[in-house]
Amino acid sequence: MSEERQEMNYEEYVAAYVERARKAQAVINRYTQEQVDHLTAVLAYEMTRPEIEHELAKMALEETELGDYDSKVAKIEKKVKGMFMEIKHEKTVGVVEEIPERGMRRIKKPVGVIGSLIPSTQPEMIPITTALCTVKSRNAVIMSPHPRGKKTTYHTVELMRGLLKKHGAPEDILQCVDVVKVPITNEIMKQSDLVIATGGAGMVKAAYSSGTPAYGVGAGNAIMAIDDSADLKDAAHKIMLSKTGDLAAGCSCDNALVIFESVYNEAIAALKAEGGYLCKPEEHDKIQKAIFPEWPANHNLNRDIVAKPINVIAGIAGIEVPEGTRFIMVEETGSGVNYPLSGEKLCMVLTVYKCRDIDGAIARVNANHAYSGAGHSCGIYSNNQDNILKFALETHTSRVNNNLPNSVVNTGDWNAGHPFSPSLGCGTWGGNITSENIQLKHYMNDTWLATGICRPVPTDDELFGDTGVMG
Repeated sequence: MSEERQEMNYEEYVAAYVERARKAQAVINRYTQEQVDHLTAVLAYEMTRPEIEHELAKMALEETELGDYDSKVAKIEKKVKGMFMEIKHEKTVGVVEEIPERGMRRIKKPVGVIGSLIPSTQPEMIPITTALCTVKSRNAVIMSPHPRGKKTTYHTVELMRGLLKKHGAPEDILQCVDVVKVPITNEIMKQSDLVIATGGAGMVKAAYSSGTPAYGVGAGNAIMAIDDSADLKDAAHKIMLSKTGDLAAGCSCDNALVIFESVYNEAIAALKAEGGYLCKPEEHDKIQKAIFPEWPANHNLNRDIVAKPINVIAGIAGIEVPEGTRFIMVEETGSGVNYPLSGEKLCMVLTVYKCRDIDGAIARVNANHAYSGAGHSCGIYSNNQDNILKFALETHTSRVNNNLPNSVVNTGDWNAGHPFSPSLGCGTWGGNITSENIQLKHYMNDTWLATGICRPVPTDDELFGDTGVMG
C-alpha cells in the first residue's frame, strides 16, 4: 500500500476507484450463470489453499495483534467453504423463479458498486466472503479496511484480483483503497450504490447516515442462560469454546451467563473444570477497571485487553489467576450504565448472574441488551422445551441458540442452520434494517415480471364467513 498522503482530494480519489469499478461491473454484468459460478468457485478454492490460509492468518495476527493464529486459519477454512457451499447452486442471472399461480417471474440483477467496510477483527476472512457474494451477484466492490488491518485486507484483495486476471475476468470488480482515512471511507459510502458495514457502532452509524442504502450490523453482547434441565458439563464446554475462540475477537462470543440459582454452584464448578477462573469479590472492580479504564466518564473499551491472552488481562487488572486459566468469570448483580460489565467486552471475561427462573433469565437478557447488544444474539442451555420456546419468544434478539456454542454457530457452522456470513443484522432492536445474516440475496435487486391471470372475486360470504365478523 502507498503511504497516506497528507493533502489529497478525497472525492476525486474515490471517484477514480468507482469509475474503474463501474467499467468492470459493466463487463461482468454480461456474464452468464456458468461464468460467474466458475469465478466464484475459483476464488473459494484458491483462497482456501492451506498455504494461503496460513499466510493470511499470520499476516492478520502480526498486523492487528488480535486473536490467535489457529482460530484465524480455521475461520477462513470454515467460513469461506461454508459460504461457497450455500451459494454454489443459487441462480443469480436472469429469471431465477417462476410463480405461475400469480403470473410472476423473478429476475435477479446486481446493485452495481458496493462499498464494503472491513473490521480489524477479521481483515483476512471478510474480504474473501465479500468477494464471493460480489462475484456471484455480478457486482463490483470497493473495500475500505480498518487502519489496524489495512495491510492484510489490501493483500487479500490483491491475491483475489490476481486470480480474476488469470481467469480473464476484470480485476477491478474487486478493489481495496490504498489510503485509509475516515474521509475516504465516507466518500466510498457516499459514491457507492450499496454499503455493507461490518464493524463498530460508529462505523455502522456513519453508513446509515451516508445517504446510500446500507446494511449495517449491531453491536454484539451475547448472553447465555443455563436452566435447571441443562447438561451442565456440555454447556460449560461449549461456553468455553464460544468464549475463547480467536481470543474473543468476534462479536458473537459469550459476554454474560445467566444461571438458575438452583444449579448455580454446580454450573460454576463445571465452568471451572473447563478452565474458568471465578474472581473473588474484591477483584470485581479491578477487572472492571482493566476493561473500562475511564468509567464512569465513558464506557470505552481498553483496546489493550481486546482479544488478548488471559495473562495480559490479568496483568492489567493486577490479579493472579491459576496456570491453565482459559477465561475469567466475574459475578455481577445489575444491568445498564451503572454496571459496565453488563455490556460487550470483546475479551475473555464472562459476567455471571444468578436468576430464579426462566422469567428472571429473560428479564436479565433483555435488561443487558437494552444497554448493549440489542437484537444481536443470545442462547439457552436447556432441555425443557417450554423454557426454550418462552426464551426465544420473549427475548429481543434475532438469533437464539439452544445448546450451541454461540460464537461458533452464529456466523455459520456445519452443525447449525444460520447462514454462513460474518455480518449479522440485528433488526430494529439494534437499529438495523434486517434481522438476518447478510447473505447473497442482500447483494441483489429483484425485478418482478407480471403477466395477466384470472382470479375469481370472492363473495363476502366466502371472504368473511369464517371470520365471525359478519352480523
